[in-house]
Amino acid sequence: MTKPPQSALLTESNIALFVDYYQLTMGKADFDSGNHGRCTENYFVRSIPQGEYMVFAGLEQVIHHILNLRFTDADLKWLQESKATPDMSDAFLDYLRHFKFDGDVYAVPEGTPVFANEPLINVTGRSIDVQLFETYMLSMMNFQTLIATKTARIVHAARGRTCFDFGARRAHGRDAGILAARASFIGGAAGTSLVIAGQYFNIPYVGTMAHKFIQDRPSELESFRAYARSFPHNTTLLIDTYDTIEGAKNACIVGKEMEEKGQRLRGVRLDSGDLLQLSKAVRSILDDAGLDYVQIFASGDLDEFKIDRLLQTGAKIDSFGVGTRLTTGANFNPLTGEGGPSALPGVYKHVERTEGDRVIPTLKLSDDPGKATLPARKQIHRIYDADGNYLKDVISLWDEDPHTSHPLPKGHTNQPLMVPIVRQGAVVYSFPDLAEIQAKAKVELPKLPDPYKRLTDAEKYPVTLSDGMETLLEQLTQKVVDFS
Repeated sequence: MTKPPQSALLTESNIALFVDYYQLTMGKADFDSGNHGRCTENYFVRSIPQGEYMVFAGLEQVIHHILNLRFTDADLKWLQESKATPDMSDAFLDYLRHFKFDGDVYAVPEGTPVFANEPLINVTGRSIDVQLFETYMLSMMNFQTLIATKTARIVHAARGRTCFDFGARRAHGRDAGILAARASFIGGAAGTSLVIAGQYFNIPYVGTMAHKFIQDRPSELESFRAYARSFPHNTTLLIDTYDTIEGAKNACIVGKEMEEKGQRLRGVRLDSGDLLQLSKAVRSILDDAGLDYVQIFASGDLDEFKIDRLLQTGAKIDSFGVGTRLTTGANFNPLTGEGGPSALPGVYKHVERTEGDRVIPTLKLSDDPGKATLPARKQIHRIYDADGNYLKDVISLWDEDPHTSHPLPKGHTNQPLMVPIVRQGAVVYSFPDLAEIQAKAKVELPKLPDPYKRLTDAEKYPVTLSDGMETLLEQLTQKVVDFS
């Protein structure tokens, strides 16, 4: 019998097993030994692949997962039967069957600029429970924060020109395509080409035409006229199918015909070739035809480095569509050949546990100092100068006021970044819509001084430890772990 094709799309009904197996084996061992104590885990990012800052994104999906995680009978039956010698006992499977998170989550709001080694999410709950979220949280937070940050760099390089996400077809899977659209909007993209992202997240969706539309007709001019008839309010013509200069001249013919009908050609799109020289030539052709209002839109293997170079050298481009290197978070500079893996090294680590009424801070030491962790629940305090710009961040113990012994200079202010999201299993945070998250990022990023935002050779933003954290580290290790 022929096997029918199978969808690989995960849904809320089968997402519970999106775990690495050791989360279940540790859980069973905890269950067997009666370890039902509570602990806290931190999500943080060890290092930033490109630049010196990140735009925090993905929290809403993580919280949805934490609060809605349920193991179905089908999940548990498969776990019991999938190994020749079952690892999971009936008693532990019954624990999973009745799982419901009843702990606390504190986190930095989405759209906030953040930095390496800062505690961005605190999850406190039963030890068995909090580890069940690790794989999903890391997958969601690492990817969306990577893409939001990449987009912020692209938008910064564009110097106020509009940027769009065009990357779904190059994303690493369907979920990655729609999540990249969400994260890129947080990072400052004006919209996406992916329609379902418009439906699901209310992101503006945009599009022009493909070369196929032009090749499918007897002439380029005829294809332009056909498109303008269908979209007289929103016509952008792709002009590089055969010859870009001739395409620009044909666009001018259609633009003048539209003017006679009281309409306006919105733009032309360049998708290949020497974008610097072609944009200048096309701008001259449009202007000479009296179509100075027609915008030039560019796409084709762009990223922040190429956009920056184009604008530095005088390209006449009004907006950009960025695909592959945005939606994959490409950690690569095509101008220099420098780069590394397109991944954000975020981790989720144990920082404290309880024994009865005692709270015991914990930390990881390592032969590799870069893999050591800071103990205890923590807070980030952002210090602003008198003009409202970011000055530095201080990582403190959760209940510590880091400025008791070091008062702030006059005019400087302090803002704790992590806020309550979930308390005792119930949401206490009103999640903003995506446009509000984007607006937050647009307000906050200008407060980060430009030296920290340079595409190359950016200065390292100062993140320091409070006196309380330094003292705790000394008590636990007899030496201060260097996180500088």
